[in-house]
Amino acid sequence: MPGKMRELEEHIKKQQPETNNYTPSFYRLEKAEEYKALTSLLSSNPHIRIHDHIESQLKELIKISNPTRRLTPEEYEQHLAAYVGDKALEEIGVWVYYPWADRVVHIVDEEDFIALRTSRNQHKIMKDEIEKLRTKKIGIIGLSVGGSIALTIAMERVCGELRLADFDKIELTNMNRIRTGIHNIQVSKAVVAAREIAELDPFIKVKCYLDGATEQNLDDFFTGGGNLDVLVEECDGIDIKILSRVKAKALQIPVVMDTNDRGMVDVERFDLEPERPLLHGFIPADLDLEKLKGLTDAEKLPIFRPMVALDDMSARMKYSLSEIGKTITTWPQLASSVVLGGAAVTDTCRRILLDQYKSSGRYYVDFEQIFV
Repeated sequence: MPGKMRELEEHIKKQQPETNNYTPSFYRLEKAEEYKALTSLLSSNPHIRIHDHIESQLKELIKISNPTRRLTPEEYEQHLAAYVGDKALEEIGVWVYYPWADRVVHIVDEEDFIALRTSRNQHKIMKDEIEKLRTKKIGIIGLSVGGSIALTIAMERVCGELRLADFDKIELTNMNRIRTGIHNIQVSKAVVAAREIAELDPFIKVKCYLDGATEQNLDDFFTGGGNLDVLVEECDGIDIKILSRVKAKALQIPVVMDTNDRGMVDVERFDLEPERPLLHGFIPADLDLEKLKGLTDAEKLPIFRPMVALDDMSARMKYSLSEIGKTITTWPQLASSVVLGGAAVTDTCRRILLDQYKSSGRYYVDFEQIFV
């Protein structure tokens, strides 16, 4: 047994260290240099798995382009031949390499990909609305509840760019609410979310801020490459919770927050109400942000209480807060609440971006009050 353990130790030492790479690479084989680069990659790394189901995607594309008819197999073949033309099937679309997963996937290129990915959104989201949402940028601070929100936003394709900020890494205790595998323990929460988004839709632009949202990077987070259209704030730090709103208000960017209890969603429309007080006036106007950094959790509680509506929380959440430091180490979060938050915030963001919802306020989707 000791000898086998030494073998295992040596094998572990030889493994490549985990990187924070979350950006896929694209290869379009009609370009000679990209064809050469992909073939070199595959020959140098024979363990890379190849997934080539381009024909099924093209048949789906033909199907959605002919909604009034049930095409015969022969007609599918005719349409397919017309689409491919004199190209080889391998030259159609783009090959996407995911280095963290050792996979190469052959897909249709961006315009056709988006058409397929959003085809079953229509007409709950109209075609012109889908195009409008492609231009939008959403920033998310905090990737526990925020991770569910980011993935739901990506699935529904509510924006074309996501900026994700979180300094924390995945722990086993997070997996009661964060959908990921145990192989991702000690990987950045932001990177885990970004990779899942890239595997779902490699054409959504994602930028991660692995130090979290800080005073030093907030300018870039909000404005780098163009201003955010919506901020989703899900962080635990009271100073960043306030500072991000100060920045959002100055830039007239709406803020959406889910509190993961009683389905509460908070909305501040600084885009429509630039003079609106931060968090509906629950943040004291004379609050010194510098002093917040030195406060204990107990000292922060009177400030934090109205900000997240602690007095209106569920009975079990109130009890849980009283047990922090006694029987538990932090406040609980449930997967059902996190998934609900992903749905509620995504819907709210979409309607804000499409100018279908214009209000500020606090709203509850409280299952204990609905299902009685």
